[in-house]
Amino acid sequence: MTMQTTRAEMVSCQDVRKTYGTGPATVAAVDGVSAGFLAGEFTAIMGPSGSGKTTLMHLLAGLDTPTEGTVSLAGTSLAGLDDDALTDLRRDRVGFVFQAFNLLPTLTAEQNIVLPSRLAGHRPDPAEVRRIAEELQISDRLSHRPAELSGGQQQRVAVARALLAKPSVVFADEPTGALDIATGRALLSGLRDAARHGSQTIIMVTHDPGAATYADRVLVMADGRIRAELRHPGREQILAAMASVAV
Repeated sequence: MTMQTTRAEMVSCQDVRKTYGTGPATVAAVDGVSAGFLAGEFTAIMGPSGSGKTTLMHLLAGLDTPTEGTVSLAGTSLAGLDDDALTDLRRDRVGFVFQAFNLLPTLTAEQNIVLPSRLAGHRPDPAEVRRIAEELQISDRLSHRPAELSGGQQQRVAVARALLAKPSVVFADEPTGALDIATGRALLSGLRDAARHGSQTIIMVTHDPGAATYADRVLVMADGRIRAELRHPGREQILAAMASVAV
């Protein structure tokens, strides 16, 4: 008899809306979205410009507050959390990778990687730092400062920083947007491995169909709503789904 393991839902939203303006000028950036994201699952969110994909990610990450609906992050409802509690939750359970690297210029790559863990009062394991750096192919650059690194290397430092503390959830916003193909593939492989081997939930916003093929599933948005959900899609399937929602 085979035992099936049920993976926990690490992020969820129910009937989430985010509107701007009032009256006839009201615009719904996110319009009644319900979705769940499992532990160990890598999800890419795609859609044309203005589809609401980045706004949705900000709502899921607690970086913005929904006008209506509920969001749960790492088992905690975000409704009613004060700023301090929300900051603690993001620090302890969430990692972020943005297109802007947000590295401190006076620190080495290694110091940038371990900084959030140290600020949280943890003592980073040097062996774990080396392991992540080797996976992301930056182990020979740990003593260099950001100005001495290429854009791709800086982005991989940012990914290593996000993964080191083994957060339950990693949010990545266009992480390969400024990278060449080879560097982007290395970064995406690192995120995929974090989901598969580290049981971390990865939620990535991207416009790149090639990047999305690394994900376990792809959510395609248009006009603030999820229009399609694809499981382990290939590039052609993603392109077809994107074409179907294009205006």
